[in-house]
Amino acid sequence: MSNFSFNPPFTGVVRHLVIINVLMFIGTYILLGRESAGNPDMPGYEHLGRLKLAAFMPGSMYFQPFQIATHMFMHGSLSHILFNMMSLYFFGPMIEREWGEKRFLLYYLSCGVGAYAIYMGVQYWELSSAGINPETWNVPMLGASGAIFGVLVAFAYLFPNNVISLIFPPISLKAKYFVPIMAVLELVYGVQRMSSGIAHFAHLGGAVTGILIILLWHKKRRTF
Repeated sequence: MSNFSFNPPFTGVVRHLVIINVLMFIGTYILLGRESAGNPDMPGYEHLGRLKLAAFMPGSMYFQPFQIATHMFMHGSLSHILFNMMSLYFFGPMIEREWGEKRFLLYYLSCGVGAYAIYMGVQYWELSSAGINPETWNVPMLGASGAIFGVLVAFAYLFPNNVISLIFPPISLKAKYFVPIMAVLELVYGVQRMSSGIAHFAHLGGAVTGILIILLWHKKRRTF
């Protein structure tokens, strides 16, 4: 997705995050079994399989507090994890080199949690507006995409003039244009409920959280 020459060595936090995500993807299938959520007749939590580590609406019979953290290390398919980990590999190392390991890890995890909070907040509002009890909504959310969108925001902030090239569609744009366009598309897709099965507001939530964190850090830096 980006020029390979831009990337420092694949080390540090980014490498460990990729390894953890891959191990979680393989290990949960082996140890916990296939997912079976979404069935209203499902007897209970023990039948969720690997989706025990996905994120559910607070109040749902399947919700557990640890899911707020574990969901961002879970993926639903090979293409899902491949896209997210490639994005982390391409963009993450430069940000980590610029900010350092601790700050980058804090930022990444915060964007993942922020994506969860904003997505669940939007879902709660939509369900309540439709007269549906949100606690009966047992659709899981999983994936690192919210954190990855936060990484894209950080990349555009730190390296605005670096060019991001896509294979499909075959376009190249500077990061300062590419990331806002992506955010607008996620908003449109989310509002229009396009691409069913994709948590667009989680993606947008990760981006918004990233913007807020960067603004906070930038403000503190100016006061020194």
